[in-house]
Amino acid sequence: MQMNADGLQITVSGAEHAGAPLIWVPAFGKEGTELAEALAAMPDAPDCTLAVMDVPDWNGMLSPWASKRLYRRDSDFSGGADAFLQRMTAHAVPEVTASLSAAPAYHALAGYSLAGLFAVYALYRTDLFRRAASASGSFWYPSFADYAETHDFAAKPDAVSLSLGDREADARLPVLATVAQQTERIAALFRARGVPVQFVWNAGNHFQEPARRLASCICGMLTL
Repeated sequence: MQMNADGLQITVSGAEHAGAPLIWVPAFGKEGTELAEALAAMPDAPDCTLAVMDVPDWNGMLSPWASKRLYRRDSDFSGGADAFLQRMTAHAVPEVTASLSAAPAYHALAGYSLAGLFAVYALYRTDLFRRAASASGSFWYPSFADYAETHDFAAKPDAVSLSLGDREADARLPVLATVAQQTERIAALFRARGVPVQFVWNAGNHFQEPARRLASCICGMLTL
């Protein structure tokens, strides 16, 4: 099912019954289709509904605050995550929820790379999402781990699933090379606050099998 909510293009797929959670996923291009296929191929994957949101301005809409671009050809990170989250909670979430044949068991957020960072950041900004899955999340983002340590959740999440490639810290840029240390820092923080956490290491760098990695991370989030 295709929907438009406040200008957000959303593709809804998967199970629609009262026991199925609704998983929100910021994505770009074919990522949503690839994720749905990877999730369907997972053995014993729990039922869920996917609401994949097309995010054309990745660096702008998913970044928590402004920061300089990483590469010359990139755009700067403009810090639009709060505005995007407001559009989601005010328009996308109620409109998609109303279109389903049954109310979801709960709402959760999942994402890859910067969308994975956004999924965790949202736990501090709204109590709507009960769980989060972050595959290869951009926890290298300047000051994010500091923010996580010095702020409270909007509501304590029921579970968080994290994963990272074991070669991601081999990046040439010094800021990207901190990703393993910062992801471990986030996982330790959540555990210290009593949040059930799954942290899985995947083989390879940031660009290997993103759909499968995120699907696996979502399955972990749903079964914790």
